[in-house]
Amino acid sequence: MKVVLTLMLCMALSGVFAQSKNYDRIVRPLVEKENFNGTVLVASNGKIEFEKSYGLADRQLHIPLSNSNRYKICSITKTFTTILLLQLYEAGKLKFTDKIGDYLKDYTGEGKDKVTIHHLLTYSSGIPNCEHGKGMEVYQLPISVDSFITKYCSDSLEFSPGSRFSYDNGAFIILGKIIEQITGKSYAQNLQESILNPLKMNETGLLDDRKIVENLVPSYVFDTDKKEFQHDIPFYIENYGASGAMYSTVEDLLKFDQAIFTDKIISKPTRDLMLKAYPELYNVAYGFWVSNMTFGKVKTVGADRQGSIWGSNTTWLHLIAENKVVIIFSNTNATDINSLREALMNELLK
Repeated sequence: MKVVLTLMLCMALSGVFAQSKNYDRIVRPLVEKENFNGTVLVASNGKIEFEKSYGLADRQLHIPLSNSNRYKICSITKTFTTILLLQLYEAGKLKFTDKIGDYLKDYTGEGKDKVTIHHLLTYSSGIPNCEHGKGMEVYQLPISVDSFITKYCSDSLEFSPGSRFSYDNGAFIILGKIIEQITGKSYAQNLQESILNPLKMNETGLLDDRKIVENLVPSYVFDTDKKEFQHDIPFYIENYGASGAMYSTVEDLLKFDQAIFTDKIISKPTRDLMLKAYPELYNVAYGFWVSNMTFGKVKTVGADRQGSIWGSNTTWLHLIAENKVVIIFSNTNATDINSLREALMNELLK
């Protein structure tokens, strides 16, 4: 009986503790003054302390957002691609020193026998940015992965591989193709079989403009001059492929987060390899940026991953030693969600 009462008291105190935090008070001013629109999740040791949605999922139909809404998660996709590669590494099917040409025999770029998987993972390949100054144009006509790589990711190198950092979607599109080549399966199949099914991430998947995804929110850009929201410009999300074409919910991403940081999906030695930061490359690691962070009196190390495609904006911060997480998904670009993330993490650590 005493054990039961003690457990009930602990549960009650836990609820009071979570409710005593001022997460909503932190978010609310950004909703009222800066047009924040999205879903916020704060978790400690895998347990959700706060989860709430603000604003509209669909502005034409005036449908409010809910916690079950799916969002385009943009470059957070790259962390999923990284995990697939790490799993293949654990299975002995690749080395990070392997070159592009070891897997893509028909690749015509100068980096074929110079650029390694490590270079691609750390944005230090020297392959010119796949957008080539054209920006969204490369995503505005449907194109196969093979054709995308040939047309946009196969030029002469801009610098010696490994010598400097240059962020690029093309590197991960190439990595997605390498995964397909090694496994003989599509990127989508690999994703489903190796990550989504084992973790029961039923609200997560790969986007294709031709397919209807229930509960997926449209995204909007905010015109600061006109002070109004507008639709995103049209583009084919599937062109981003293994670089940025996934959707998810905040709760599903928390499942992925905990699987990584409690060694359920890769081993601890492999996770340590994943989280090794390269200071000369802006502290990039495999799938994250990893760096020292300070929140109030707390000095710690955080793994940071963000994503943005016009009106779709996402941010995910995990404090490694503390196992504390803030995830924010937004379907607009109106608010600085990274500043909001910092404020929420400060509150979580109080």
